[in-house]
Amino acid sequence: MGKYQLGEFEEIVLLTVGVLFGDAYGVSIKLSIEEKLKRSVSVGALQSALKRLERKGYISSKEGESTGERGGRPKRYFQLTSSGKGAIEHAREVRNQLYNEIPKVALDLKFTQS
Repeated sequence: MGKYQLGEFEEIVLLTVGVLFGDAYGVSIKLSIEEKLKRSVSVGALQSALKRLERKGYISSKEGESTGERGGRPKRYFQLTSSGKGAIEHAREVRNQLYNEIPKVALDLKFTQS
């Protein structure tokens, strides 16, 4: 398969971490995905994806300061690593290459149901 392997949801999470640069923490990532993709995101699925991406070395995290609104618990902020940047660039290149290889006629066809 290659050096970079991302599932669809992992790719979305990774891209969102990049979009939210400096403000990417669990809730902000969840809300951004839900808003942009009009798709519900469970906290568990998001946390699992973030852990997988961190294990793969595509993101890193650090704790922010504690806040009273969170019961004294600090937010965990995420950011892209150089490997994460490479992974999203690779995903984009592969998608663009495949899209560019679709014959024009295949995109112009109008299918009718039988």
